[in-house]
Amino acid sequence: MQEVKKLIDGYQRFYKKYFQEQPEIYNSLFEQGQSPKFLVISCCDSRVHPTQVMDTMPGDIFVIRNVANLVPVNKVDGKSHGTSAAMEFAIKHLDVKHIIVFGHSQCGGIKSLMEGDHLDHEYGFIDPWMKIAKSAREAVVNGYADEDFDAQCIRCEKASIQMSLNNLKTFPWIKERYDAGKLFIHGWYFDIESGSLFGNQGDQFVPVKDLVFVS
Repeated sequence: MQEVKKLIDGYQRFYKKYFQEQPEIYNSLFEQGQSPKFLVISCCDSRVHPTQVMDTMPGDIFVIRNVANLVPVNKVDGKSHGTSAAMEFAIKHLDVKHIIVFGHSQCGGIKSLMEGDHLDHEYGFIDPWMKIAKSAREAVVNGYADEDFDAQCIRCEKASIQMSLNNLKTFPWIKERYDAGKLFIHGWYFDIESGSLFGNQGDQFVPVKDLVFVS
C-alpha cells in the first residue's frame, strides 16, 4: 500500500499549502464559486497534467480529460455524451472565454488509431471512440505514406487537434460566441521529450512564445 501513501502524503502537502498557509484561495472559491476563463480539453495521459504544464492555480482552468483529447461533432440524440456535456457546462454556465485543445506526443490513443481496427476486440471501447479522428488518420496515411509509423503518429497527433478545433464549431453555442469574438479557440501540442509547448498558427504549430494574438 506504499503507492497509496504517496497520494495521501501529497494530499497533506496540498492541504497545508492551500488550507493552512493560503486559506483565502479556497475561501474565495467556496464563497464566490468558480469562474475560470479557460476550458482545456486534454488527454488522460498521466504524463500530461494541464495544471502542471501551465502552472495554474485552483480555479484557473476547467479541464475535460478523455482519450486523445478529442472533440466529437455536435450530436443531440438524447444519449450520454460526456465531453459534450462538460463543454456545454463550461460555455453556457461558466462562460469561459478560451478553449484550448491540448494534445501531446506519444499519445496512446493516436497510436491505437494509426494501428487500425483491432479485430480481436482487445480495445472494445477505444476503437469506437478513436473513430472520431478517422479523418485525421486518413489524411496522414494518404498524404505521408512514405514516412515511418512514428512520424505518422506525430502528424496524426497534430492533425487530430486541428480536427477537434473544427468540430468545436459544429456546436451552435460555441460557433455563435466564436463568430462574435466572445470566445477564442486554441490548439496546443506538448512534446513530452523536450518539454516544448507549441500552439497552432493556422495549419502550423509554432512555439507558444512565437504566437501572435490579435486583440
